[in-house]
Amino acid sequence: MEENKDQEQDKSEIYSQRVRAGKRTYFFDIKSTRSNDYYLTITESKRRFKDEGFFYEKHKIFLYKEDFDKFLEALKGTIDHVKTELMPDVDFSKFEESAEKAEGAAGAGAGDTELTWE
Repeated sequence: MEENKDQEQDKSEIYSQRVRAGKRTYFFDIKSTRSNDYYLTITESKRRFKDEGFFYEKHKIFLYKEDFDKFLEALKGTIDHVKTELMPDVDFSKFEESAEKAEGAAGAGAGDTELTWE
């Protein structure tokens, strides 16, 4: 029974990418269904302290293949609106540079790949 459970988990998780963003970490995971269909889960994870320990607060979005293009179009449009209409004077490239420096200092950049929405 345990072996079957391990095989099912290996089959369901196809690809994963982590994005560290300050006090949050985002996970982009591709998973498969029993019928070999694929979907994306986007998980935001925040470390929270409680009593004498800590726990991770997680929020998930399940995104199915039929919604990929609509989701990506809405995300790009929303980000473009913020950059061009709401904050046109902000140099957003400085945030990328500071993130690269932080990853380099922590040694976390090794093996990670850059996530782009293009």
